[in-house]
Amino acid sequence: MLAHLPVDTSWTFDPLQVVPTLLLAVLYVRRVRTLRGRGTAVPGWRVGLFATGIVLLLAALVSPLHALGEQLFSFHMLQHVLLGDLAPLALLAGLTGPILRPALAFLHRLRFLAHPLVALPLWALDLYAWHLPYLYDAAVRHSSVHALEHLCFFTGGVIMWLPVLETLPAPEWFGTGAKLGYIAVVRAVETVLGNIFFWAGATFYPVYEHRQRLWGLSPLADQGLAGAVMMIEGSIVTLVALAWLFLRMAGEGELRQRLLERGLDPRTVRRAVRYGRAEELGPPR
Repeated sequence: MLAHLPVDTSWTFDPLQVVPTLLLAVLYVRRVRTLRGRGTAVPGWRVGLFATGIVLLLAALVSPLHALGEQLFSFHMLQHVLLGDLAPLALLAGLTGPILRPALAFLHRLRFLAHPLVALPLWALDLYAWHLPYLYDAAVRHSSVHALEHLCFFTGGVIMWLPVLETLPAPEWFGTGAKLGYIAVVRAVETVLGNIFFWAGATFYPVYEHRQRLWGLSPLADQGLAGAVMMIEGSIVTLVALAWLFLRMAGEGELRQRLLERGLDPRTVRRAVRYGRAEELGPPR
């Protein structure tokens, strides 16, 4: 019978994971200050979103959530949705073209990652591969593998959100309507995995069967809770994303119609509306 051992709420500092996060924050602040000095202001809401992304990364990597994730699968899952979904979304939403301009030559080579037919399979492969028992157990047991797992989840999340936010331009056909379908498919892929954890009658990860049992949670109940965390977080993000896209689609349709009535080129209008550059087509008449 397993004893109920004290809960580990220690804070963690792994240079392999924390230093790149802090460096990313410093580079962003320096670039924003440089742009402001040149008279190009970065909207405050974008700075706030980027800061939120940094805070989420640090919460996942440094706070007691990391130590608890070593003991319970459910907390490890919470850590992963922060690293692989919420933090990448917030960070990408905080970026603008002027902020990224110094890195455009390099980013142009990665533009293929913004193609939804590339991004979606890569993200899904990353998500499912790291939840295979052998790899997942190795990540919990070995710090270097764990750091690699976190890097892959974060990178996969960035790639998954790229076509939606178009930090790098997506294909012309991938408009707001197509993005709605993309989000639905993403969440369906995630929900399948969450349901497997939630309804499974056996545990998948031996590493958690031999860890201390916190709060009376059995390994199977802990695994079911992990599946619930994945599905609940995914459902909330999906609802917010779909609401945003529906509102955006309605606004774009109205603006596009007004511009077309002025006799402007339809393709030019579509691109201007899609990338928020309608004002470049001249003042309304």
